[in-house]
Amino acid sequence: MSKEEEIRKEIKYRTSRSSGAGGQHVNKVETRVESIFNVSTSKFLSEEQKALILDKLCKRITKDGELIIAASDKKSQHQNKTIATERLLDTLRSALIKAKKRRPTRIPRSVKKRRLSDKKKTAEKKSGRNFRPDQD
Repeated sequence: MSKEEEIRKEIKYRTSRSSGAGGQHVNKVETRVESIFNVSTSKFLSEEQKALILDKLCKRITKDGELIIAASDKKSQHQNKTIATERLLDTLRSALIKAKKRRPTRIPRSVKKRRLSDKKKTAEKKSGRNFRPDQD
């Protein structure tokens, strides 16, 4: 079994009534689905992966260590469950990607020269616009 399938087993679901337009149907059917994944108690993530997820998704994780993703896009609870699960897995995948370390580069000498010459041309153009009555 792949790691993704193992994580799918750990996801819990909670349903509620969806908001918005829909009339009587919205008022009586629970179509909104929240997929809940507890990062801190997951058996299939390593400690390093847990730390990476907790660091990157700190704003989206509750105090209990749960990542909650909701979906209320469709009228069907089943479709919303599928959407919420995929969103949760995509969020976890993107959080596990390590950022590459930035290697600073130097500005080429030719670029510096060009910038300074452009500045000089602009300054000369603007100084030529000045009106000086004492000069003849």
